[in-house]
Amino acid sequence: MVNRRRITAALVGLLVLVLGGWLVKEGTGGPDTPSGNAPAAASAGQVPGAAASGLPLKPLSALPSQAGDTWRLIRRGGPYPYPHNDDVVFQNRENVLPSEKSGYYHEYTVKTPGSPDRGPRRLVTGAAQELYYTGDHYTSFVVVDPNR
Repeated sequence: MVNRRRITAALVGLLVLVLGGWLVKEGTGGPDTPSGNAPAAASAGQVPGAAASGLPLKPLSALPSQAGDTWRLIRRGGPYPYPHNDDVVFQNRENVLPSEKSGYYHEYTVKTPGSPDRGPRRLVTGAAQELYYTGDHYTSFVVVDPNR
């Protein structure tokens, strides 16, 4: 009789642990999140824009190499390959990024090899040190972790 109680208590405890783990995972965006970026989820709170935007988080190293080139230009203050189009105010007309006052965001061209024009790729910076990338001309964005 005592062994059955212990086994029952152990099973109930195990069930509580599994259920608790599942609830914690769901609340923090665990490995089943659509971004497929579970390892970065733990550091998302440390990357500006990651938590507030709800956008997937990607390391800069996972983007096309030209994004890294553009990021280095941004940090140096230029010169930019398209001086009339880079470091200009990004309007966020598509409303994919969090809503902010005009002038909050600035955009920069990420060169697209083989493209006869600027191509669709951009880095967008926010006044609070956010960094976003779009590879499809503003249809979708990811938050960029420039330290990885």
